[in-house]
Parts: sequence; structure tokens; C-alpha cells
Amino acid sequence: MITCVASSTDRSLVDLGCLTEGERDELTKLGLLSADGRVREYEYPESVRDRGPAIQKRAIHAPEVLNEAFHYAKPSSFSRGLRLDFGDLTVLVISGTASVDENGKTIHKGNFGAQCWRTYRNISGLLESEGATWHDVVRTVCYLRDIERDYEQFNRIRTAFFRWLHLDPLPASVGIQARLCREDLLVEIEAVALFRRETSERFLP
Repeated sequence: MITCVASSTDRSLVDLGCLTEGERDELTKLGLLSADGRVREYEYPESVRDRGPAIQKRAIHAPEVLNEAFHYAKPSSFSRGLRLDFGDLTVLVISGTASVDENGKTIHKGNFGAQCWRTYRNISGLLESEGATWHDVVRTVCYLRDIERDYEQFNRIRTAFFRWLHLDPLPASVGIQARLCREDLLVEIEAVALFRRETSERFLP
């Protein structure tokens, strides 16, 4: 039997009537279900409560270029990116980003070049929302649906974009062939940016 997951408006999230025996066993051992099969309220472990202030983190948003994944018709449970503050040092961790518009729709279907440029525009918007730029990016991971067919074009676009930005040194990077989350997406990029907060705050609204 397949697990039935409730709609996003149902705060219990799990339909208890549709669990397999294996799923029920794992959820019980995980602590999500009580011994009598009811959903338990999550309690922070004592070790977490007592370890002092947590690293400051918050989600990154750029609604003018792409919407939140959780607002898809079928919600996807991830943030577009996270901002982590360590004293005066800030790290931005940008999730895998693709040619998706502000309504969550894939755009430029079948057009690798346009999808690649839109992906860079979406990541630029996420960086800018936190006062950062591509000059702060230290690493990217680039996923191509068909790396043999598209890598040459991808590298031309990336090189043109980074030259236009005068990036030096270039970010560390890796290229991977992968099946992406939608059949019509041809490229997806994730990024990590790092900067000192006093340098960036003057760019924040």
C-alpha cells in the first residue's frame, strides 16, 4: 500500500489510514507516532535546548523572479536558499535553481540556452535579495540533463556571463549529468556564497 499524504492545509501531514506496516513501524521509532498510533507533538531534545544560541538562519526569497517551492500545486518542501550568520560572516546556501518563473512554471521549454540564462537570473535575484552578488559565490554545482549534448553550450554561456561580471577568481564548480525534478528542465544550478556582513549591509534595503 502506498502512503497517503494529506494536503498542505492538513497540519497532521500524514494520513494514518494509508500507512503500511513498515511505514508505521519506522514512524513510531522516529518518534512521530506514539505507541498507540497517534501523531505526537515534536519536542526539542534536551541536548538541543541546553547547547546555547543556535546559528542564526533564515530563508532567502526573490518572489519577483521565482516563487516558493512550497507554493507549487504539489508543494515541494525546500527553501530557495538559506542565509546563515556566523558573527560578522554570512553564508548563503542557494538550493538547486532552474528555469522556473514567479508562478512556479517551467519556462523556455526545449531551449537550453534560454533556460540557462533564466537560471542565472533567478540565482542573481536570490543573491541580490541578501545584498550579495556573484562576486561572493565560492562554489556552484551544475546539473545538466544531457551533459554530452549540452555541456559545450552551457560552458559558453557560463564563460560569457562570468566574463561580463569580471569574476576573478572563478567559483569552484562541478558538472553532473542528472535526471532533474521535472522532465522539461534541462539545467539546474546550486550555489554557495560567502561574505562579511559589514561589507554587504550597505546594499540591503
